[in-house]
Amino acid sequence: MPLTAFAINCTLKASPATSSYDLLLSQVAAALQRHGVVTEIIRAVDYTIKPGVTSDEGEGDDWPRIRERILAADIFILGTPIWLGHPSSVCQRVLERLDAFLGETDEAGRMVSYDRVAGVANPYPAS
Repeated sequence: MPLTAFAINCTLKASPATSSYDLLLSQVAAALQRHGVVTEIIRAVDYTIKPGVTSDEGEGDDWPRIRERILAADIFILGTPIWLGHPSSVCQRVLERLDAFLGETDEAGRMVSYDRVAGVANPYPAS
C-alpha cells in the first residue's frame, strides 16, 4: 500500500478561484509522487470549520471529517499564505482545531497524531 499525504490549502480564496497555494501544493504533491506518495489536497475555506479547540464543535462542523482524513494519512501538509507576517486567518482556525490532538490519545496512550509526518508549505524563507 502506498504512503499517503493529506494537504490543506489555507488560502483565503474559495474554489474555483485561482490560488498560488494550489500551485505550491501541487508542486509538493508532484515531488512526493516521485517517491510513490499519493496526495489529496483540499481548501479549508470550502468547508465549514467552526471556531474552537476540540475535534467536534457540533452540528454543521466539517472538521471531524477533515480530522479523519488527516489521521488516515501518513503525511500531513499545511499550506498557508503569510499576511503581515502571520499565517492566514483560515490557517489560524485550522491550527486551533489541530490543538485538540494534544489532549487525545490512541489505545496505546500516545497522541493520536503519533507516527505521522507533518510539514508546512510556504514559499517564503524563514528569517
